[in-house]
Amino acid sequence: MDSRLTVKFRRGGKRQIVHGGYSFITKGELPENRAHILKYLMAVREGLVRDLGPTENDLSTAQIVLIDRVTTKIGVIRCVEEHIRENSVMVGDDLAPSLKASYLAYNNSLRLDLQALGLGRKRADEVLTPYEILEMEKESRGEEQ
Repeated sequence: MDSRLTVKFRRGGKRQIVHGGYSFITKGELPENRAHILKYLMAVREGLVRDLGPTENDLSTAQIVLIDRVTTKIGVIRCVEEHIRENSVMVGDDLAPSLKASYLAYNNSLRLDLQALGLGRKRADEVLTPYEILEMEKESRGEEQ
């Protein structure tokens, strides 16, 4: 048995290689061949806290819960994506089971969580004036002031 892959046995003894997203949700463990995802998830969590914080003490309980949910969902999504990269998008004439409804549901749920956190919105004190926008445009075109 290949120790790099998470393997699940079917009836009749056939081995089915799985992506590891379910194990990540239920046990909080990543398969050995997906251990590098943990570094990415830690960086994502730290980045979200910094974007909203700057420290975890500056966040509400609801924000912390959402950040934790986002991190978990990204972990599952990354496991599925890497599994698909290693295998195939198609199984016979059908879409791979890991890409069907659950993959799309996780991505949609992630988007909604990020919206709930308010990411992508500028804070009032960060809004640029029309003059600052014009200056930025001039700089991007290489014009002198």
